[in-house]
Amino acid sequence: MATVTKIEDLLVWQESRILVRQIFEITSREKFSKEFFLKDQIKRSGISTMSNIAEGFGRSGNKEFVQFLYMANGSLSELKSQLYIAFDFNLITEDELNQFLSSVFKLENMIKAFARKIKESDYTGSKFKPITQ
Repeated sequence: MATVTKIEDLLVWQESRILVRQIFEITSREKFSKEFFLKDQIKRSGISTMSNIAEGFGRSGNKEFVQFLYMANGSLSELKSQLYIAFDFNLITEDELNQFLSSVFKLENMIKAFARKIKESDYTGSKFKPITQ
């Protein structure tokens, strides 16, 4: 297990960063040019996921970190719904939808497993001892 000393070391954050990059790439396409609200919401959900992971890490307490991980997971659920809307209105293909859903599912599982590990930890937060993943 690697000791995590900064947010960039955290695998779940790295994975969320990849997802945000993919979201920005797909929403920059011409098909999204007139769908301002949906485009904005999809981006915000992805950004919220990544940001909540970072904010939880920055709080330095395990209970708060877990709470922010659950908020990140909620943002992923919101993103999933928005991706279905994008598919239903032909803004993304079925293959793209499935690729995104696979990424979202992977990240959801990572977040849940990490939250579970933090909750089971004897430590009260990274301010006392660095977390590991």
